[in-house]
Amino acid sequence: MERSTLIRLTGIATLFLSVVIGSWILFGSRSVQPTEIAPQDFHRFPGVSGPDHATVVPPRVPTSWTAYGEGSKSRLAILLTDPDSSWLGLAHGLKSIGIPFRITRDVREALTHQVVLVYPTISGKVLPPEALRALAEFPKAGGTLIGMQVVGGGLNEAFGFREAVASRQRYDLRLADSDPLLAELTDPRERHLRVGIRDKGVEVMGTYGYTDSAAPLARFDDGTAAVTQKIHGQGRAYAIGLDLGFLLLKGYNNRGEELVRTFDNQFDPALDVWLRLLKSIYRTAQAGAVTLGTVPFGKSLSVMLTHDVDFTQSIKNAVDYAEYERSQGLVGTYFIQVKYIRDYNDDIFFNDEGVAYVARLAELGMELGSHTIAHSRVFSAFPMGTGREAYPAYAPFVKDRTTAVNASILGELRVSKFLIDHFSGQSIVSFRPGELSNPFSLPQALLATGYRYSSTATANNSLTHLPYQLNYDRLTDSEVELFEFPVTIEDEELPKMGDRLPDALEVARQIGRYGGSMVVLIHPNILDHKLAFEKGFVEGVRPVAWFGSVGEFGRWWAARNRVQLDVAPSGRGGTVTMTAPESVAGLTLEVPGGWRLDPSHSSLKDIEQRGTTVTLPQLKGAHTLAFTAASR
Repeated sequence: MERSTLIRLTGIATLFLSVVIGSWILFGSRSVQPTEIAPQDFHRFPGVSGPDHATVVPPRVPTSWTAYGEGSKSRLAILLTDPDSSWLGLAHGLKSIGIPFRITRDVREALTHQVVLVYPTISGKVLPPEALRALAEFPKAGGTLIGMQVVGGGLNEAFGFREAVASRQRYDLRLADSDPLLAELTDPRERHLRVGIRDKGVEVMGTYGYTDSAAPLARFDDGTAAVTQKIHGQGRAYAIGLDLGFLLLKGYNNRGEELVRTFDNQFDPALDVWLRLLKSIYRTAQAGAVTLGTVPFGKSLSVMLTHDVDFTQSIKNAVDYAEYERSQGLVGTYFIQVKYIRDYNDDIFFNDEGVAYVARLAELGMELGSHTIAHSRVFSAFPMGTGREAYPAYAPFVKDRTTAVNASILGELRVSKFLIDHFSGQSIVSFRPGELSNPFSLPQALLATGYRYSSTATANNSLTHLPYQLNYDRLTDSEVELFEFPVTIEDEELPKMGDRLPDALEVARQIGRYGGSMVVLIHPNILDHKLAFEKGFVEGVRPVAWFGSVGEFGRWWAARNRVQLDVAPSGRGGTVTMTAPESVAGLTLEVPGGWRLDPSHSSLKDIEQRGTTVTLPQLKGAHTLAFTAASR
């Protein structure tokens, strides 16, 4: 077994054992008996009961790499040398950043492309001699070769290093001071990346450092190259000394504890830098490269204003926030705690008065989402449940910070959705748990209960300021049709939110340089400085931002995720073919400099082009756009 595979499996086994032990501590070390709720502590809505249907959680079905096997020669080719690797993390990352790609296990097929990424490793154990020879010749013939974990096979000279040295004692890497590929990575936090944090005393992921590399793009803290660069005439070869798919999944699965420095409210683009580097290599090397933008309608920043309604006064104050948002033409997302039980946390506020406020939020055009019923810190350790939980029989009760009874994951999801749908007239699709407590089984539970969009993690814990697709059990091999929109800015950190407006606007500026997204979380427990912050933030980012609810951006992102994009050379320009299975408006394309749209040979009208950004109208089905290159 490869050393990188052993590293990966050992880490997963250790994490699984810790989850089992943690669940036993929370639920098995004390007597947790069903609790009867006194009538005065339970609000009953006469004639309301449900849901009536049963929820069945789908089984885990591993995603086959062949699901990503189609596409033209204009795409980045991923040569997959181990189908049991973390390739799905790499695929989801490339989708997020907008690089069109296809996966193949055929070396000859991969080498018909102009840019080839070999993943997760290159060695004589995973590739035969003739394949290794062909890869070595590829950059010499003008192609661009990217190798992950190049550890053998005689390709050292092709990638420009002497030896690959394995270690678990590397914690940092720094980008080279000057290289055209790194020109957009200017912030110190983009140029100094982490593999781990030394002070945490936690074992970090294994890496390979390359010795005697002449002009690397990045170096580890021990001086070895993290990313080599070798020029072969018109060709290029890059060796990356870590498993980028595995690193991406650490963030996307919210399992990167040893990498996380801050919880939220900070710019931390660790994963985004790697994806932007791949995008820079691809756009530089691929003739006529076209990529998908990350923000609707050609804007540079996506903003979602969200509110956690989880306190008695909050349900009333939420209307004030909604009225402001409505006055500005904005749609906020209001995650409602369906609190019909009085317990340790708070009084009842999802009652006759509360649901009138919920209906008013819907009337104002706001999106409603679920914030659970119990709002328990230990939601992450709840049992899955039967899938038949229903109001009013479902009665979760929070005894204290570490104990909740009569509760289940499916109960929290099913019953809260049923009641919010019933009283608002909406069919909610967005979810955020109380205290951002995140069960490993949450992705498939959300999917089974009718949700499509999650805002459960923070951007800093996820190590990214871009949305991403989730996996079954937050593991490695089975994707689900569910997307995470991590929280960027929240209101509970000190100093108080109203005093942090300049800092938040600076984070927005940094993220907006590459089309990131910002989820702002404001608890409407007060108005005062929090509402003032929201007003100041909206005005501060309005010139560059696209605003939408989690549901609106979620639908756009999910439709974008399914768009297929290919480019064919055509004279001095190219023809772009797009297929959109779902309707999507405001999709943006990033085209080469000097390309101009030729409307007479394009199947879409009302297209706007500003420099290299092309914004499309409503798109569904297959369409082509023709571009001509400006004369030099």
